[in-house]
Amino acid sequence: MTKIPETLLGLLSEYSPTGSESAAVEWLVQRMAALQFDQSFIDGAGNAVGIKGSGNKQIVFLGHIDTVKGEIPVRLEDDCLYGRGSVDAKGSLSAFVDAVAAVSVLPEWQVVVIGAVDEEGDSKGANYIIDYYHPQMAIIGEPSQWNRVTLGYKGSQPAMITYRQPLTHSSQGGSANDVLLGAWQELLQRVKAFNQGKTMFEQIIPTVLDLASMSDGFEMRANIKAGTRLPVSISPQVWLEEWLGALHGVEISMLSTGIPAYQADKNSVLTRAFLGAIRDAGGKPGFVNKSGTSDINLVAPVWGCPAVAYGPGDSNLDHTPNEHLALSDYDHSVQVLITMLKILGFSS
Repeated sequence: MTKIPETLLGLLSEYSPTGSESAAVEWLVQRMAALQFDQSFIDGAGNAVGIKGSGNKQIVFLGHIDTVKGEIPVRLEDDCLYGRGSVDAKGSLSAFVDAVAAVSVLPEWQVVVIGAVDEEGDSKGANYIIDYYHPQMAIIGEPSQWNRVTLGYKGSQPAMITYRQPLTHSSQGGSANDVLLGAWQELLQRVKAFNQGKTMFEQIIPTVLDLASMSDGFEMRANIKAGTRLPVSISPQVWLEEWLGALHGVEISMLSTGIPAYQADKNSVLTRAFLGAIRDAGGKPGFVNKSGTSDINLVAPVWGCPAVAYGPGDSNLDHTPNEHLALSDYDHSVQVLITMLKILGFSS
């Protein structure tokens, strides 16, 4: 009979959509205490935190404990464990906890595991811990498959594009909707030219999130709510000012602060340690860049240390009703993390 790892099973059994993470956080804090972490507690943002070691050099494992909505009954089918968050990203967080629990931390080091809240929302958990920790290295828990390391995440910038004009009879043509859609098509043509010959990670990916128009009897207003995934070469500010700002006659409003893209150094000591650990576990290592964003976009630029994302699972299953994790992949990822810590000299 297949044995389900206790940390993984316990976390999946505590359904924790964004905003309702407290029961899962309390369970994880108790679990880390039972696994002999030196400290385990709930911080001021509601994150679950576990610490081993008391040295003055840190490595931070930052996972997230919240999930999207849509509870999936936890069940095992062959080697696959189904449950909301099994891939995104309780599998990664559980692997962090189990790997750190399995090692002895050397005196000069401190290893911190964080189960952050609100990653699927506004990242309140990650924003809270940015100034509390000053690690030499950081691993963010997101699915990459056990034999791959995620180096990059795209940036994002949501914006509202608005066009206003005096109300005219439809027989005259050229409504505010027509003008705004024309401006959007102009933008897409410019984006298409920019994207030519580039990889997905290097491209600009704009998406219409909502279309609306309204009239007060005197003026017609048309709005496009747009979300845009940005490459490293285009910052949110550049997108707003030099791309959207170049559209003639429209108003641009920023809906929230943009998030710059992030890409790690594939030759850093952290990345090399992961590659060695994956090979040691019998895998052929690889790199991946993702089109979404994660907490690494927030913490890595501030911490200024080597940082990558890693965790078991197929990210194509994120947020789906079929979300599941192969337990063999989970076991491999725990072993990779243990070996990586030893290669880096954090543990014995």
